[in-house]
Amino acid sequence: MVIGHGNDKYKYGKEILHDFSSNIPGGMDHSGLFAFLQEKLPSITDYPNPTASPLDEYIAKRLSIPQNTICISNGATEGIYLIAQAFRGCRSCVLMPTFSEYADACRMHGHSVNSIFSLNDIPNDSHMIWLCNPNNPTGTIQEKNLLIQLIKENHNKIFIIDQSYECLTEQPVLQANEILNYENVILIHSLTKEFAIPGLRLGYLTANPVLIKRIAEERMPWSVNQLAIQAGCYLLQHEQEYKLNLQYILQEKDKLTNELQEIGGMKVWPSCTNFILIQLLFGKAPDLKDYLAKEYQILIRDCSNFEGLNEHFFRIAVQTSEENKLLLDAIKKWMNK
Repeated sequence: MVIGHGNDKYKYGKEILHDFSSNIPGGMDHSGLFAFLQEKLPSITDYPNPTASPLDEYIAKRLSIPQNTICISNGATEGIYLIAQAFRGCRSCVLMPTFSEYADACRMHGHSVNSIFSLNDIPNDSHMIWLCNPNNPTGTIQEKNLLIQLIKENHNKIFIIDQSYECLTEQPVLQANEILNYENVILIHSLTKEFAIPGLRLGYLTANPVLIKRIAEERMPWSVNQLAIQAGCYLLQHEQEYKLNLQYILQEKDKLTNELQEIGGMKVWPSCTNFILIQLLFGKAPDLKDYLAKEYQILIRDCSNFEGLNEHFFRIAVQTSEENKLLLDAIKKWMNK
């Protein structure tokens, strides 16, 4: 595990008021969920279902797929580690720059790990290909038809595709019901991102039943707690009330991208989702991060610990238009110091 993922506000005590560091959409009203969980507090005196049912029943219905093609996990990250554990000792390649936990999970379970920077460079002897789509931290997305072609052409390799941000892009991504006939695809999904509940840790995997069975055999019982299961079921029953205003989010992202470019002194990477990767042409991201936190109670993501990036890169996830303006003004002041 790399220390320094997003939302490390604990480093700054209680002074962070505006969190741009975590790729969680802001402004969601959780009052209904809070009231529901308050009613369900007595349930913590009972053990949860060891496989996190009935949450998988709701997901199966939602996606029109069988329950035996789903594995519920304690956040998408547990799913990553379960996959690496189920296929321990494999030769894995990871499309970089990306979330560090893919490589970390693989190394923990005895994989040899190669870093690649293009899907054209997949090693012939690799067993598993790990990629994030849309990708964190770049915001880029692999074309769906290209992925299907690669999956078909490399039937002896398993593709692990983390689609945690699938709800935060308008670009087409693979659907769970499309990949069940393939024996070499595992999709990673996150309820954390869709419903803005990172503290509850809810994710799931979808794949062919044979792959899911192999992965689920590695799962420890009760890895998903009682309240998280209850919350997941509630949110899926009330998902229309929590529907993201994706058009607004992406409009704000485009607006923020343009305004950052106008400041100058930065390279702003084009993004297909709600977060933006930025390269400082002058100065260092850790210095900017500390300045924003201490002077403006704003938190950004220093991206210097992503393989392939360096201390000049940072990432922001768009928030409300008012918060975005506050961030822009603060960055301008730092650039002009």
